[in-house]
Amino acid sequence: MSKLIDSLNDKQKEAVLKTEGPVLILAGAGSGKTRALTFRIVYLILEKNISPKNILAVTFTNKAAGEMLSRVKELLNLPEELSSFSSDVPHVGTFHSICVRILRREIDRIGFDSKFVIYDDQDQLALMKRVMRELEVSQEQIKPKAILGAISSAKNKLIDAEMFEQQQGSYFEETVAKCFLRYAKELKLANALDFDDIILFIVKLMRENPDILQKYQTMFRYIMVDEYQDTNHAQYTLLKMLADKNNNICVVGDDWQSIYGWRGADVQNILDFEKDYPDAKVVLLEQNYRSTQNILDAAHQVISKNVNRKEKNMWTENDSGDLLTLFEARDEKTEANFVTEEIQKMKKEEGHKFDDFAVLYRTNAQSRAMEEAFMKAGIPYKIIGGMKFYQRKEVKDILAYLFFVHNTKNKIGFERIINIPARGLGDKTVEKIFNLANQFEGDLLRTVEKIAKANDSREFGIPPSKAKELQKFYKLMGDSLMASQTKTVAELIEKIYNESGYEKMLAKDGEEGQIRHENVQELLTVARKFDGYEDGLESFLEEVSLVSQTDNDLGITEVVPFMTLHSAKGLEYNSVFIVGMEEGLLPHSRATMSESEMEEERRLCYVGITRAKQKAYLLYTMKRNIYGSTQISVKSRFIDEIEPKLFEQRYDESYNEGDFFQSETVINQGLDDYFDNRKDFSKKINRFNMNKNKKQKNRSDFRDGENIKHPEFGNGIIVSQDEKTFSIVFPTVGLKKLAKGFAPLENA
Repeated sequence: MSKLIDSLNDKQKEAVLKTEGPVLILAGAGSGKTRALTFRIVYLILEKNISPKNILAVTFTNKAAGEMLSRVKELLNLPEELSSFSSDVPHVGTFHSICVRILRREIDRIGFDSKFVIYDDQDQLALMKRVMRELEVSQEQIKPKAILGAISSAKNKLIDAEMFEQQQGSYFEETVAKCFLRYAKELKLANALDFDDIILFIVKLMRENPDILQKYQTMFRYIMVDEYQDTNHAQYTLLKMLADKNNNICVVGDDWQSIYGWRGADVQNILDFEKDYPDAKVVLLEQNYRSTQNILDAAHQVISKNVNRKEKNMWTENDSGDLLTLFEARDEKTEANFVTEEIQKMKKEEGHKFDDFAVLYRTNAQSRAMEEAFMKAGIPYKIIGGMKFYQRKEVKDILAYLFFVHNTKNKIGFERIINIPARGLGDKTVEKIFNLANQFEGDLLRTVEKIAKANDSREFGIPPSKAKELQKFYKLMGDSLMASQTKTVAELIEKIYNESGYEKMLAKDGEEGQIRHENVQELLTVARKFDGYEDGLESFLEEVSLVSQTDNDLGITEVVPFMTLHSAKGLEYNSVFIVGMEEGLLPHSRATMSESEMEEERRLCYVGITRAKQKAYLLYTMKRNIYGSTQISVKSRFIDEIEPKLFEQRYDESYNEGDFFQSETVINQGLDDYFDNRKDFSKKINRFNMNKNKKQKNRSDFRDGENIKHPEFGNGIIVSQDEKTFSIVFPTVGLKKLAKGFAPLENA
């Protein structure tokens, strides 16, 4: 064991050897925290003679738990195949796996059978739909997923159905409370738990049964928790209860990497550890084994702007390394092309493999432009933690509508769209339509027309109620077919998206619906490339079909991973490209009005930069086609928080300033202060705007905090201003910088 201890650095040794009492290990990115944690478990067993069964080690993912247990077995010279239930092996697992083991033994105390089942997402959704039908709650007005989301959030705060009912107030909360009570009742009748019940019930069990609490306090004499910054209120409460007797709790985490607030994680848990345990020993793991010093310095300069944090001074024995590359692209297409060219260049000149690189972005919608560039360049890629753009349900649904407009004999497309959004038209109705279509040469739209216009639809075996829905469907698709002759592809998508009820359906689905809405808007960006084509719809459908087919052909193991910054946590790559470093993307527009959310966005940026071992690229565009519109980009504030001396600034060599003035968006937004690095660019925009807007009398005398209105972006609030521009937050599009005297603003 002494040789193992000697292999650690001084701070890691300190973390391992301090076994008694509460310990907070603040472990920076790439500082070897997992190594310290596993060595600590082994040290307790071999040197302190603690029984493995008196040790509890908790983490967040099955993968992390599996790796930790495997490493512990290796250090203890135990066979890998040894069961985790063996007395020679400590309790290592996720919060939920450990709690399920306990519930199997003890859950009868709270009225469940030990053979309970655990409902997955689909089971929960099916149950909630049934509950809502029985309670006559409209699934059109409130989506089942929105109610399940509210219930999940409540349970993670240890609020059960009865408690929720007592504190509800709004109409939505009243509806949730009613459904929550019935949902909980149905779960109990089925002897079932959902995922969030697992920790909720453990806490309930131990609060109501002191003997059970004491039993597990005695069993778990030493508690270790990985990724403590990611704990929610329920997990925090459980750990506090279990550690209360022996006070031997060691938590490992990094408040700088707390990025899951949107799913209930509370960074305050790690920040307040010393308040919860006044005698806690704090150990800082500040030596980084992953990145160069330049990368660490840049990341630190970003995170240091957060007020709510613990201070660490990350350092490394690695070289200073290359400067970070800051690339200004004309648009998302040249941004993506730059990434592919850099990868090809480094692969050729430095012998890197494709999986030495990673492309990181804030939202999944950004992957579309990257995917197209990578396919064109012949570089294999893989979407990590998400679907490829054209495989996402909402994208496939809208495309199915378009394919059916293009070919009304398309059975696959018809089957997909006939009941999306829900119209009460199920498989039996579809089968009757298919059979009848034989009389019309397989034309399904003509078949639907026949049924819709019949005096009595029952002659076709279709009840009048369903015929009424078919009439609506026929009108939608008939109108869309006519519109396809005169409208652009983008206009046709917007028409179908709105008039089909799809947009309204997503609007009721909370945050998930907003993400899916953004993907549909991104499809509009692709469609607008075909404006002006005589056969625009056909050309568009041909392109997306080929893209989808190419996706299916990428069965290659050595690939460039694409992922969101959230998915990148815990991973590392030789070179990392963070694309879309612009206001509204990173930081996300939702964070503009919230200090706590902005701090989480800054932590997200920190996580992204510290994934890089050798090279980090930060990319932003001057304008971006995203969510169906062209937007002038404002460089992320996080870039400005990094000292220029750490950057190698590069520009898009293909950029032609003359092209920029053709954009109506630029005329409307007039971001002349954004191009300070191009000496005469501001003057050009000013002259261009004055000529364009000489008849307008646009005001420039608004005050900070004033409510204004813009003809395109709607109502907004002025948050700051300088001599040339207003910074305005719009609920619809986030932060925009608009030129004083030229932007068409008026009082709201």
